[in-house]
Amino acid sequence: MRILRPGLIAVALLASSVAFAADEPSFELALQNHKFQPAALTIPAGKRVKLTVKNLDPTPAEFESHDFKAEKVIPAGKSVILYVGPLEAGSYGFFDDFHKSQTTGTLIAK
Repeated sequence: MRILRPGLIAVALLASSVAFAADEPSFELALQNHKFQPAALTIPAGKRVKLTVKNLDPTPAEFESHDFKAEKVIPAGKSVILYVGPLEAGSYGFFDDFHKSQTTGTLIAK
């Protein structure tokens, strides 16, 4: 009977989680002049995705969606990473809660 060292088990678990994270598609949104760029972003339906949101404005923003349950404050000039989904095919709204009347966008799962 072989005895595995706890360190080797931890390395194996870490390697498998890194491999899993690498399989997630990555997408980016930018926030500039209180507008999302792109205003509509298409992602694959049925998959969890990594979404990086970059705030290029000189003021903080709050990325929020009631449709896919996300809420993150993004300081001026910084980025945040969110993991979204898996989502069923359809359209999902998001907005900057600090400027919601003018700053909205749509995530489209196809």
